[in-house]
Amino acid sequence: MARFILAGMLVIALIAGAALYYLQVYAFYDEVNAEVADVRLTSVSSGQAESVSVAAYQAVDADSSPIRYRACFTMPLSQAMLTETYVVYDAPEPRVAPGWFDCFDAAQIGEDLQTQAIAFLGVENIHYGIDRIVAVYPDGRAFAWHQINECGAVVFDGDPVPAHCPPVPESQN
Repeated sequence: MARFILAGMLVIALIAGAALYYLQVYAFYDEVNAEVADVRLTSVSSGQAESVSVAAYQAVDADSSPIRYRACFTMPLSQAMLTETYVVYDAPEPRVAPGWFDCFDAAQIGEDLQTQAIAFLGVENIHYGIDRIVAVYPDGRAFAWHQINECGAVVFDGDPVPAHCPPVPESQN
């Protein structure tokens, strides 16, 4: 009898583990339609996010979390032109994408940001406390992800909003 109980517990644990894995890696992600791709970079002169031309756009996102967005695409603009026109992002930290979204390699992008890729502020506070970051390589390859900004880190930890941060929207209180 003890063997049946133990076997039943193992089967339940395996099913629960498989379900948890599926939910984390596949269930909540949706592919973003390339037809509605709106890649934007924040202008140095105006401080506003401006749409930029991209090609070969692939992206995934999820409603379950504002930091699940990942995108891969190409840009016709040179890094020199981009650095003169758009805000460079000082502390980029690419987020790991699900393994099946194989165009986005966060570890490689992170390494390349030290040597060849340049990160730009896409959209500040695309969701409260979350910035969209765009990394661009010299050959035009580009990657985007969402990253928690300084204001978000403070507020999400439950601390009061610093004076230099925008007020927290009512829906997030």
